[in-house]
Amino acid sequence: MRTASITLRLTLFFAAISTAVLLTVGYLVVNAVQAHFLELDMVELNGKLELVRHVLAKATLQRDLDTIPQALDDALVGHPGLSIVVLGPDGRVLFASSDTVFSSAMLDSTHRKEHSVVSIWESGGHAFRDIVASARTGIAGTTPFTVAVTINIDHQRVFLKAIRDELWLAIVVGVLLTVLLGWIAARRGLAPVRHMAALAQRISATQLNDRLAPASFPAELRGLAEAFNDMLARLEESFRRLSEFSSDLAHEMRTPVSNLVTQTEVALSRARSDDEYRDVLHSSLEEYGRLARMISDMLFLAKADNEMIVPRAETVELAAETRQLLDFYGALAEEQNVSLTLTGECSIQGEALMIRRAISNLLSNAIRHTPAGGTVGVAIAVDSSGTAQLAVENFGEPIPAEHLPRLFDRFYRVDPSRKTSSDGAGLGLAITKSIVKAHGGEMTVTSSGRITRFVATFRNQQIKEKFEAPASPLK
Repeated sequence: MRTASITLRLTLFFAAISTAVLLTVGYLVVNAVQAHFLELDMVELNGKLELVRHVLAKATLQRDLDTIPQALDDALVGHPGLSIVVLGPDGRVLFASSDTVFSSAMLDSTHRKEHSVVSIWESGGHAFRDIVASARTGIAGTTPFTVAVTINIDHQRVFLKAIRDELWLAIVVGVLLTVLLGWIAARRGLAPVRHMAALAQRISATQLNDRLAPASFPAELRGLAEAFNDMLARLEESFRRLSEFSSDLAHEMRTPVSNLVTQTEVALSRARSDDEYRDVLHSSLEEYGRLARMISDMLFLAKADNEMIVPRAETVELAAETRQLLDFYGALAEEQNVSLTLTGECSIQGEALMIRRAISNLLSNAIRHTPAGGTVGVAIAVDSSGTAQLAVENFGEPIPAEHLPRLFDRFYRVDPSRKTSSDGAGLGLAITKSIVKAHGGEMTVTSSGRITRFVATFRNQQIKEKFEAPASPLK
């Protein structure tokens, strides 16, 4: 079943609201007019009732009752549609207007009460409103008379019918206009959304540079437009990195594969001795090992991207792990005339093998980029909030600021021309960042003057500081 569009929903909503409002207004208008007519009629009826009571009260003798009809006839001059009936205690009609029309129920004795009774009734296709009440004469000891005053309300009904017809027409026209204007307003209001949808349809792997103009969007959609632009920027950056990564991966794997193919072709070009074949196999084994490490590193990063790396919770002595690695890299550092130092000590919760691998990558990278006579220092410290930091610093050429944000990208090198086998596959820093992130930490890098500093920060850990130490041994 197809879901109704937002435009249709808004249009129907506007139509329903406007219909309810117009009906309510029409109902209130009709009721107000009816109440106004009732008020006018009651003023007229009560006025004539009081007049009749006044005339009857002036009759103090029985013979005075004979003058009442003439007085009431004079009082009705200039009041068309108004009728009066006066009934004596015995039900005899003392006075009745010439055009009087009264219902039999109105003249019933049950209406002869001290309190007035107001009613609406019809007769002969005409509508009337009347008031029936008792009235006393000035004659002592007489029973009250019954007075009925009636007014024709046909003109009121005609007027109310005309108002109702006009209101219904206005309601129908108003609803139709609301539907039309609501549809136009909804279409115009949703135009930015359609523009956003059109832009989304144009997006492809090669077309990610289009952006929305948030300033042209209404306030309610401005945040969505900005978020959409941010998403496109992230997608463009991700696709760019993915493209570069694919190209670098193909290049990195092509080298060992080409070496294997070349060595095999050379080995098969003519008959060779066992030692020569053995040398070819050893060389091929090195290339296979290089491919295996690259594939293993890529699998590790793929797991890290999908948050599938869950380190074991064990106590890791950062200084102890670092000392072992400094011993391991000692020969290489001595060969390159690079000195290694370590200060500080603390323990964190994590997986020792993974932490050791991260530190090893940082040391290998620092030693490789430190000129002869330089120093690589490792500083371990804990700040006042209990956050552990492991910093690896080295002297050397500073890294340009534009390269710093991308140092942890896969296969990224500051100097693309320096691609030798000793440089590795360019995955070390990416793996280090993934390991630190898996332990709830983060990696940062700074490079100023002739010092480059990589810092691994471990937060939200049960950290036990062994002793305080300077943040860095390098000056």
